[in-house]
Amino acid sequence: MASLFRSTANTSSGTLVSRILGFVRDIVLARSFGAGAATDAFFVAFKIPNLLRRLFAEGSFALAFVPVLAEYRERGDRQSARELIDSVFGSLLAVLLVVTALGVIAAPWIIGLVAPGFEAGSSSYLLASEMLRITFPYLLFISLTALVAGVLNTWEKFWLPAVTPALLNISLICAALLLAPQLEVPIVALAWGVLAAGVLQLLLQLLALQRLGLVPRPRWGFAHIGVRKIMRLMVPTLFGSSVAQINILLDTLLATLLLTGSVSWLYYSDRLFEFPLGVFAIALSTVVLPRLSRILNRKQPNDGHIAEFTATLSWAMRLALMISIPAAVGLGVLAAPILTAMFQYGEFTAFDTRMASWSLMAYCAGLPAFFAVKVLAPGFYARQDTLTPVKIGFIAMFANMLGNILLIIALVHIMAPEQTAGFWERLKQTPGLHVALALASSLAAYINAGLLLYKLRQSGFWQARAGLAALILKLLLAALLMGIVLSMAMEYLQIIDSWLAGYWWQRAVVLLVLVGSGAAVYGLTLLSMGIRQKDLFMESG
Repeated sequence: MASLFRSTANTSSGTLVSRILGFVRDIVLARSFGAGAATDAFFVAFKIPNLLRRLFAEGSFALAFVPVLAEYRERGDRQSARELIDSVFGSLLAVLLVVTALGVIAAPWIIGLVAPGFEAGSSSYLLASEMLRITFPYLLFISLTALVAGVLNTWEKFWLPAVTPALLNISLICAALLLAPQLEVPIVALAWGVLAAGVLQLLLQLLALQRLGLVPRPRWGFAHIGVRKIMRLMVPTLFGSSVAQINILLDTLLATLLLTGSVSWLYYSDRLFEFPLGVFAIALSTVVLPRLSRILNRKQPNDGHIAEFTATLSWAMRLALMISIPAAVGLGVLAAPILTAMFQYGEFTAFDTRMASWSLMAYCAGLPAFFAVKVLAPGFYARQDTLTPVKIGFIAMFANMLGNILLIIALVHIMAPEQTAGFWERLKQTPGLHVALALASSLAAYINAGLLLYKLRQSGFWQARAGLAALILKLLLAALLMGIVLSMAMEYLQIIDSWLAGYWWQRAVVLLVLVGSGAAVYGLTLLSMGIRQKDLFMESG
């Protein structure tokens, strides 16, 4: 497993660069625009093409394309692989041109559908519609970028695709600092920054593909047998691979019905929650999928294939738990200090920090489950089984929606029991209801992960390794001790109040000390319980 660990670390390092720049971007956005009606409008306008990108390009398309391309590569026929790449690129480009044109034309209708809290004709509705017309073409460029990344990953080139999203962060930072002051409506600069980033990301990865001699030559390819196979696999994965993204969109839809700022609070908390998920879980998923596909597509299959398949999944799950459990506890305990240090400047107030910290803690409760979904799903897609995740996805999405409704109703009665206003008025007036949306997503993630694990075990492609339960117990104990130490340190330092009067660098130094101390406590506790570095590479529990 050492090579897998190195590939994962390589991918994670590239993603880490992008995520750090992402935090710089969010700091700039929070300081420049705060959390209000204009930022709510931008986040809705950006979330739509970004969601479609995750659903189609990085979700269903990538999960169908990579196993098929890996199958062609294992045959050793480079010309056939080139023809597949050319045909897929041309077919995808044709579809994207049509979808993009429709999206630009129908922008106001789309905003009305996904953001019902923006009343037709209101400033938020008009601004979101204008920015969606600018951001929607981002879908075209970033989807083609995902195709190119799939080719690079299949050829085991992981770092560049992982670091390429940094261009989006750089573009948005430049737009906020340089373009926004020149525009009558400054927030619109961010929409132009999104579009520019899509173009830059595609160009950068095409240059990398040129070095492999695999630059696509677009051709109409719907008759190609490989393209037809990818399309068949894509149909169910359109839903099954992206339940989490659909849940986030539904959360955004409901958040527009709540107190102004709810969309932005969820955005900032989700950004921090996505950091460990993006740096580690997605890196694991990216590396594991091609490996599992190659295991099942070797020219001379043998009885050891299933054992190697299950060992790879077991290793990935073990590593995911070692990272996600302390990350969930650490982020949850330090939610308010992290948000204070990073975003509480300029237009971003202490009230915004408190609201965002509540939803971040709710998201953290489900972090291990979100990790597990990312690790277990490739166990189905590598076998080209796309139907099972669809069935599970439907169950998880239904649970998420039901949880949203029930938790919002419960919180309305708990947090505003004495208000005489009607239910819909209380939705708009009561702070903190957005926490219900984050908590429901976490609960749905556990249902999703549990059912995926059950089905993998039932099919014989998952076997719990000896010692896994003992390892989980050790991880929980180490994370609990870390959380206690961090809580005591925060109480001793009275950290929130002291930070409010400090400079940004003072906040950053104290935060780094806290994070470093937490990591040290977690690591030393694991060492004292017998966990060693070799456990990252072993095939058994």
